[in-house]
Amino acid sequence: MIDYEFLNQIRQNIREKKDAIATLRNRRINSNPYYYGRLLNSLRHIIPSGARVLNIGCGTGYILNQLKPEYGVGVEASAEQIKIAREKYPELEFHDQYLDNTQVTGVFDYIVISGIEDTVDVKAVFDSIRPNCGRHTRIIVNYYNYLWQPLVTLAEKCRMRIPQHVHNWFSDPDIANLLQLSGFDKINNIKIILFPFYIPLLSTLIDRFLARLPGIRNLTMTRLTVARLKPASNKREYSVSVVIPCRNEAGNIEDAVKRVPQLGSHTEIIFCDDKSTDGTPDIVRSMQKKYPDKDIKLVNGPGICKADNVWTGFDAATSDILLILDADLTVIPEELPYFYEAIASGHGEFINGSRLVYPMHDEAMRFCNIIGNKFFSTFFSYILDTEIKDTLCGTKVLWRDDFEKVKKLRGHWGIKDRWGDYELIFGAAKNHLKIVDMPVHYMERTYGETKMTNRFKNGWIMLRMCMVSLFKIKFH
Repeated sequence: MIDYEFLNQIRQNIREKKDAIATLRNRRINSNPYYYGRLLNSLRHIIPSGARVLNIGCGTGYILNQLKPEYGVGVEASAEQIKIAREKYPELEFHDQYLDNTQVTGVFDYIVISGIEDTVDVKAVFDSIRPNCGRHTRIIVNYYNYLWQPLVTLAEKCRMRIPQHVHNWFSDPDIANLLQLSGFDKINNIKIILFPFYIPLLSTLIDRFLARLPGIRNLTMTRLTVARLKPASNKREYSVSVVIPCRNEAGNIEDAVKRVPQLGSHTEIIFCDDKSTDGTPDIVRSMQKKYPDKDIKLVNGPGICKADNVWTGFDAATSDILLILDADLTVIPEELPYFYEAIASGHGEFINGSRLVYPMHDEAMRFCNIIGNKFFSTFFSYILDTEIKDTLCGTKVLWRDDFEKVKKLRGHWGIKDRWGDYELIFGAAKNHLKIVDMPVHYMERTYGETKMTNRFKNGWIMLRMCMVSLFKIKFH
């Protein structure tokens, strides 16, 4: 906390004003259930019940209590508001502290930061929560769109909103920059609430659908920026499981074994054979004998689809990091170290291969596939508020413990994903993992035949999944 006399005086004035309006705060919440209901709907979409939650700027504890945490801690710079919170929610823990000098012990799953418009030093707020963050912690910063400044000021003058002592008005880049300066990494920015008053049907139509449309969403009143703590640089090596789903890929097995490089502290190569009829399993077993220095495993897939085959390989994996490499080797194994470096260094938590950056080799991807992929990439980027360049590249990398969270959402998207790409991307986005695209060189297969034979049928399945996810992620 910056120890300047005039800043300390402002802090004291803010505290006195918050004490004076402590009872009024609950009445304001009760008189505007629609706004707080929409805000809670979005917060619950990010924060599951039963989590460890720290709420900076908790007021009288209403939002924190509604999130139903297993362990909840609230911080507010007001003795009177904290007194009310403790009386109303004795099962939760509350502290009377300045928001920009928070001193709470413990690591939390989620940290919700509110009230930064009335906080002296916002960067100090972000700095003070660093000890409360682990690798999986997600920070949610709740603030107003600066375009609403005239209306908010008018609402205060008309006694429709609790007046504030100071007004910090931030743009989205301002918040992202302050987070970055404090050692945090923005994941995405969610724009909500275009009409903060309740009119039956009309309010739902405006805020659930109209407010989420491109262009119009930039006019919404409230912002939720989701971030994570940037990983500290370290030279630790992690173990890697390279999962290679295969069906009738006998001619590619030895090439894959020879070309998959050593990654991290240990590399296990898991061939997931999906009921091949060309002797693929026998080739894998011969590779185990021929290359005893390599950790090669053979797993029998269920013979249903590629997605189930990949899940089988993931379940059999024992390493820290899970990496998918298609057995056709159209994504060259020599580029796998790029994926390892990206995730091990903390640049991302879900590394998604992108084949649409470099020129492709000959007929590696047909024209219709390129057009379809670009369409779905644009659709995905809109749904997830995250730039996705290529949705169907088979090479994807994530932490094994993150996969356990993604796994819980399997089958959540309305229709079975036969390839698994969408399940992984949607699951990663729903868990607010940091998604990073990795450009790869895409080559033409040299052995066997493509398994994606009915492109239009598969495109229809993908479109249906996107429509379901649109309502479950964007229009929730």
